[in-house]
Amino acid sequence: MVERCCDRAFQQLIQQAELAPDRRPAFFFDGTTVRMPHGEELVEAYPPTTNQHGVSHWPLLRLLVAHDLYTGLALRPQWGPVNGSQAVSEQGLLEEAIERLPGQAAVVGDANFGVFSVAYAAAQRGHPVVLRLTTARAQHLAGGPLQDGTDRPIQWKPTREDRRSHRELPLDARVSGRLLVRLVQPSNGAAPFLLALFTTLEDSAEQVAELYGKRWNIEVDLRHLKGTLRLEELTCTSVEMVAKEIDVAMLAYNLVRAVIYLTAQKAGLEPRIISFTQVRNVLQVFVPRIAAAPDERTARKLYDDMLYYLSQCKLPQRQRSSYPRGVWPKPKSYPARHA
Repeated sequence: MVERCCDRAFQQLIQQAELAPDRRPAFFFDGTTVRMPHGEELVEAYPPTTNQHGVSHWPLLRLLVAHDLYTGLALRPQWGPVNGSQAVSEQGLLEEAIERLPGQAAVVGDANFGVFSVAYAAAQRGHPVVLRLTTARAQHLAGGPLQDGTDRPIQWKPTREDRRSHRELPLDARVSGRLLVRLVQPSNGAAPFLLALFTTLEDSAEQVAELYGKRWNIEVDLRHLKGTLRLEELTCTSVEMVAKEIDVAMLAYNLVRAVIYLTAQKAGLEPRIISFTQVRNVLQVFVPRIAAAPDERTARKLYDDMLYYLSQCKLPQRQRSSYPRGVWPKPKSYPARHA
């Protein structure tokens, strides 16, 4: 029932979010890990990580999310154990989650998803892809060194390793698309590098590169999920309650995103420039007061006040730093030990 409520809310909200004619629906996919309380049931279902020092304390879960590029609305996530005999990969979770993706929506992923199985799964379900490729994989597809400005059609065929890990692939499996290579400049001041993308879109190379350039939004969304909504460490102690905790948190996330979208639409702004945390805080203050209002007039007054404060929740115009990113060195309390 919780899953059906989550899916129902997402479908209704994404249908009401009207995109401009020049924008295509696109979803960013990314994965993360989530800790849970130590308990016999959770340890068995989601085994902790082990290393040369022994077994870790926390049961660990791999979570895959898919968020809409423009509105930030999120598909119900897919998850599974990180370790053990039932361990799942982010690519495998994507192949399950893509069944619930809106029709014709583009699948956008970083180099972790730039593999044949992901491109083939999306193509079989009618979804275009924009996938970043590792340098080695891009060179293999290009048949040589990468060059800036490359835009050539290719037939992506599975390698021997791809068939070993996906034995269900037919003998004639292939994906028709384009290999794009562009020299890009990172916003943090780092050295330029060659960005290799595989896409099945017919858009221009500049439009495809611009679409992938917005992938950082999913990192910000994950920060909201794990930080603002406190999903970094779950509190439930059974497998069923863990599933409900994740789904209900995603339902709450989508409701905040829906308020952000309506606020942005009314103000003529882009939804992504409105602060998720500030909107969540405004809702936490006003929604209980509106629900407890003694009469309709008071409720309307509180509602109008809430709309005003929501319109003020814009993100600040941050200035780009004049120096590259870095970390402060950690002081050493003890001298290095020499043999």
